[in-house]
Amino acid sequence: MFLTICYLSGIVLTLASTTSTLDSGLFDVLIPPFEKKYNCKVKVIAVGTGQAIRLAKDGNADVILVHDRKSEEQFISGGYGVKRFDVMHNDFFIVGPKNDPAKIKGLKSLDAFRKLYEMKSAFVSRGDDSGTNRKELYLWEKSGIKPSGKWYIESGSGMEVTLRIANEKIAYTLCDRATWLSHKKELDALDLLVKDDNELYNPYSVIAVSPSKYPWVKYDMAKKFIEFITGAEGQDIIKNYGVDKFGERLFFPDVIK
Repeated sequence: MFLTICYLSGIVLTLASTTSTLDSGLFDVLIPPFEKKYNCKVKVIAVGTGQAIRLAKDGNADVILVHDRKSEEQFISGGYGVKRFDVMHNDFFIVGPKNDPAKIKGLKSLDAFRKLYEMKSAFVSRGDDSGTNRKELYLWEKSGIKPSGKWYIESGSGMEVTLRIANEKIAYTLCDRATWLSHKKELDALDLLVKDDNELYNPYSVIAVSPSKYPWVKYDMAKKFIEFITGAEGQDIIKNYGVDKFGERLFFPDVIK
């Protein structure tokens, strides 16, 4: 009945977002209350951050929820988006084989990446221009390394698929906290090896697509969505999500502490 009412309203908000927000299950609890409150339907397109931004630049999204600050600022300065709002953050982990042949457990991320390169340990990159992929490439660059070779595998896929490939190949990878905690029970060959490093900080932002550039976007509903996820109700959902099921938070709200 509820879904029928949403469709009858005729308002469909297109949200281009990252795979981590979908794969973690956050949208399953965050979006329905918004849909009910505003009698609308949210169409989620879950892709890498780079692709989400390209969709918005083509006028094919009303609002984006992404995690790559540099490209977000370029999106705004280019006139494609109205204003960037902080929503939440978590962090990245480096996960890998339980026996950790490269011996990176407990290292800082840059030292871990140098060790992985030195050992030519199998590493699965998302290779999809996502926020996670951009963070990974940043870490390689800051480590003074340009990864290539048979040991460096590009999945061209989202985070969940990339983790499954790493598990199958008993390889290392960089992943976000939310997707790891959501799926680690299924990844019997992998362990969490590197965390708690400032370089691994992972902030998420929400941006409404510019109605002056794309008159057809649903800007009023996009503003309502931004108000919701940065307001008390949305921030409370973010704060509590994952605690009951996984024993800890998957995301940390940035507006209401």
